[in-house]
This record gives sequence, structure tokens and C-alpha cells, in this order.
Amino acid sequence: MISSMHVNPFQQAISVHWQTGAMEGREVKESRKLLGDLKGIFLDEAACASADANTVVYRVKWWQPSEPGSEGGLFWGVTAIESGKVGDECFMTHGHFHANSTRAEYYTTAQGEGRLLLMDRERKTWAEVMSPGSLHYIDGRYAHRVVNAGSVPLIFWACWPSDAGYDYGTIAKEGFGARILEQNGEVLVIPQTEISIKN
Repeated sequence: MISSMHVNPFQQAISVHWQTGAMEGREVKESRKLLGDLKGIFLDEAACASADANTVVYRVKWWQPSEPGSEGGLFWGVTAIESGKVGDECFMTHGHFHANSTRAEYYTTAQGEGRLLLMDRERKTWAEVMSPGSLHYIDGRYAHRVVNAGSVPLIFWACWPSDAGYDYGTIAKEGFGARILEQNGEVLVIPQTEISIKN
């Protein structure tokens, strides 16, 4: 006689396609950020205001098999940032700190070229090059933002703790200590103090 077994409702419920960023399953959540949702993030506010506010900048899909805020769980997700610019600034994510600074995160790139912008609490800011196959460890103390510096959608996968939390407010108020600009075909990391603010 075969004994009955407990079946995990999440087991084999999710499928992914690494290169295209496809992620499917009944528990997959999805969101998207439009240009109008990112008001105040881009340097050139006039260029942002004149662009179509309904332009999709990036999409996120994720799976959270445990409750947000619960200890010991892991979330898995994928982000696709469209290729585009606002003025000289490439499309990018909002960026955030983790609310729990002891919780780190991994990013790995599947498609495209980009920059992972990192910043500590003293506003020291630096960037790592993202390209297919690159793997990035993000210390839980550092704010992070991803910029698409290429001509195709930038697709990257992420894994982070279920109790990492998000602090978007600090970035919304203070921004990062540097920006990624494309000038004369070259992608540059320019300290915020060296940039003339346009509005």
C-alpha cells in the first residue's frame, strides 16, 4: 500500500526561461513602472515631462513562496529594463536600500548591457558592469539601482531574503551620489556634485 504524501503547493509551480526573462506560474506576481511613475528620478526634468508618461521603463516578475517580512525565506524575480533615454540618462530602476541592512541580494545578467549602481550610507557611489553571465553580490548595507546602457532590453534575475524589506524613501529624497549618462556614445559614471541640474 502506498502511503499518502504531503504535496507542497509551490513545488514545480514556477517555470523560467533564462534568456528571455519569461517567468510563469500561478504564484508569479508582476508589476511595471511607467515613465510617469518615475517623476523626480531622472536628471532632465524637462525632457521627462515632455516624454510620453505611459512609456514602459521596466517590468518586474517575482515569486514569494513565503510571507514578506518572514525570516528564513527567499524570493526570486526577474527585471527587464527597456532600452531608452531621458536626455542623456539611460532608463533605470528607481533604486532602494534594504530596510534590513543585514540582508544581502544576488543579481545575475541574462541579456543586454548595463550598470549596477551601488551606494553606501556615506553616499560613496560606484558602478559594476552588467553583461550576460555577470554575477553581482549586493551587500545589504548598499543602495542599488540598475541602468540599461545598451540597445536591447536589459534582463537580470535576482534572489533576496523574504525579510529584506525596501527603503525607497531615502532614494526618492536624496538620490544617488552619481548618475549614469551616455555622452558621445560613451557610458559615464558622473558624481552628482559635477552635474548641472536641469529642470
